[in-house]
Amino acid sequence: MAGTDRAGSGAPGGPGGTGGREGRPLLLGVRHHGPGSARAVRAALEAARPGVVLVEGPPEADALIPLAADEDMRPPVALLAHAVDEPGRSAFWPLAEFSPEWVALRWALEHGVPARFIDLPAAHTLAWRADEDVDGHAAGKEAGDAPGTASPDVRGDPLAVLAAAAGHDDPERWWEDVIEHRGPGEGDAFAPFAALEEAMATLRETEEDGEENGEEDGEENGARDRDLVREAYMRLQVRAARREFAQDMAVVCGAWHVPALRRKTAVAADRALVKGLPRTKVDMTWVPWTHRRLSRAGGYGAGIESPGWYGHLFAAVDRPVERWLTRVAGLLREEDRIVSPAHVIEAVRLAETLAVIRGRPLPGLSETTDAVRAVLCDGSDVPLALVHDRLVVGDVLGEVPAGAPAVPLQRDLTRTQRRLRLKPEAPERELELDLRKETDAGRSRLLHRLRLLGVGWGVPTASRGTGTFRETWRLRWEPELSVRVAEAGVWGTTVLSAATAKAEADAVTAQGLAEVTALAESCLLAELPDALSPVMRILADRAALDTDVGHLAEALPALVRSLRYGDVRGTDTGALAAVAAGLAERVFVGLPAACTALDADAAEEMRRHVDAVHTAVGLLGDAPAPGHGDLRSRWQAVLRTLSAREAVPGIVRGRAVRLLLDNGELAPDEAARTMGLVLSPGTPPADAAAWIEGFVGGSGGGMLLLHDERLTALIDAWLTGVPADVFTDVLPLLRRTFSAYEPGVRRSLGELVRRGPEARGSVTTAGSGIPGFAAGLDTARADAVLPVVRLLLGRDPASDDNDLVGVGT
Repeated sequence: MAGTDRAGSGAPGGPGGTGGREGRPLLLGVRHHGPGSARAVRAALEAARPGVVLVEGPPEADALIPLAADEDMRPPVALLAHAVDEPGRSAFWPLAEFSPEWVALRWALEHGVPARFIDLPAAHTLAWRADEDVDGHAAGKEAGDAPGTASPDVRGDPLAVLAAAAGHDDPERWWEDVIEHRGPGEGDAFAPFAALEEAMATLRETEEDGEENGEEDGEENGARDRDLVREAYMRLQVRAARREFAQDMAVVCGAWHVPALRRKTAVAADRALVKGLPRTKVDMTWVPWTHRRLSRAGGYGAGIESPGWYGHLFAAVDRPVERWLTRVAGLLREEDRIVSPAHVIEAVRLAETLAVIRGRPLPGLSETTDAVRAVLCDGSDVPLALVHDRLVVGDVLGEVPAGAPAVPLQRDLTRTQRRLRLKPEAPERELELDLRKETDAGRSRLLHRLRLLGVGWGVPTASRGTGTFRETWRLRWEPELSVRVAEAGVWGTTVLSAATAKAEADAVTAQGLAEVTALAESCLLAELPDALSPVMRILADRAALDTDVGHLAEALPALVRSLRYGDVRGTDTGALAAVAAGLAERVFVGLPAACTALDADAAEEMRRHVDAVHTAVGLLGDAPAPGHGDLRSRWQAVLRTLSAREAVPGIVRGRAVRLLLDNGELAPDEAARTMGLVLSPGTPPADAAAWIEGFVGGSGGGMLLLHDERLTALIDAWLTGVPADVFTDVLPLLRRTFSAYEPGVRRSLGELVRRGPEARGSVTTAGSGIPGFAAGLDTARADAVLPVVRLLLGRDPASDDNDLVGVGT
């Protein structure tokens, strides 16, 4: 039976390392993702030369073990298990290059030794946790716990307990000193495992004593019950492997489980523990992982704070501190910081001195970090944060071979990524696309289709260029996206078919009109013609039945924006234009009535709707849809109605006047007269303040006041006349309006106000006598810019200026 005596860890130290000669398994308790444990496992396997290697992990992945030897497999990677009927229910088992389990698998494959996973099957793990609200990473952690989690209890963090017993307050530093700083080939290859097993056995006895005294709560009892079942299953698997292979075997598992595997138990008792467990059908594969994901709490064995540092410790053949600080210097020099070889030499000396002062055998991460801050970063934490992000954690993204199992959707995505030369990468990066190029257009389609499927590989951002043919994306591939792809596989076997089916389904279940219009926009961006037709039918039906002007106004902008994509993407938007025109007509009819009897919050929301509709009408006026050529003139009429109706809130009336002024439909003199009437003593101050917010709030309001001092003088005169008892009521509105201006604009306005009305002159004469302002336009100075404008437009600099008439308008 497995674990009937304690010879497995100590006895193998003899000649030949044949601890399993008498059928006793060699139990190697490890810390998951620990480079010191990984080196110790490799040394122990080399010394013992077992005939079978058993590793803690889901047995369903046994068929995937040979892929670990593929030349295209590069850690960090993870085993992904997901329920076939519910792909979102998943678990990960991440493995880095410095993970002991990975080292054990690689050793077995290199030496032609059978390797098996022996933990509780993922079919039971996922079914067991089906009713718990956890993500795949929490499930992965439960599938492979280890010393080093953030929990302070014995089971959750036995290392913290051991470190405290040794007089250390930092378990990470204690583990580094005891295990990670052991060089290769130092001492007995099996001694660390024997010592760690003895320590874990003592801790487990302590926990069991606490359990007998009733000190555990329900959650701790649940974790303990799961561990007991897992350990019973592992014992059964060890027995089965001994019967199958009849050879010496090594077991690599979390150090916490070693005493349980060593314990003598009856086969019947173990079978009783695992009998009747719930199960579900699962699929498993390898997926890429990242160092950044390893650093997060959760995951297989809990997150580690410094995966990049651990990877360096594992890979460095000698002089790890010198090599590390050289890498840090290289990074800082790439960022144009002045770092010389002398800096590196001094940083090494400081790190070694700090280690001696702190009583450590070798400089650890804390010593090297302190040395980097003091010597290479001149005491600044800003470049140190860069070192932590790029090196201590890192953006390493693993790779898996093409032969790894995958859902059809994942295979199609991989093929498309290769065809478009769009490689998934862990670091966040910006991607500029020119949709006039076929490759960039294909990349845009792919990213938009993935967003429809809930695979957030890319997020669109504001483009630095202008025009609808430019797009900017921010890309970062996260391991969780592999689960999202598996989930999306229920919609189709290719990205195109899956996105089409998902869009059609979303249109049917959409709650509001705005959701359907946004979906129509997404279908155009993703170029899903088969989905656009049913989406447009649903949109037309919803628009006909929806009588809420707010809903209609909210839906119109996305619909009109979609019309602009037809030119560059070659999409027929005729049906879309007709629906948009009808939607605009209904907004025009219902908006004046909808803007009455509104409170402050509703009035602000309606002001945003007016802005959105104004922008949409500006775009829709150029759209090729029949029957709406006079939409702009009708919209101007609606704005005039809103500006003159007293029942409309001040913020909406002010905005209507401003939009008419910006479009040239209202003369500046008329706008000034309207403002004078609104700011007259007969208007309540709160209403007048709201009107000002609507008129000069938002983009361009500050510049309007700077260049039309009549308006500035009117506001100044009104504000100085507001009674003291209501001034505090209108102040928040005005502060909200003017605080949105840029600092330079606020400063210039303050200068104008400081000069006073005498310096500004009459409110009816713009800029008279004020330095920098003239009574009229200086046409000679304006004409001087025309040659530059012609160059920008690709015209002949000597051509007739008449061909530029209207450029500024």
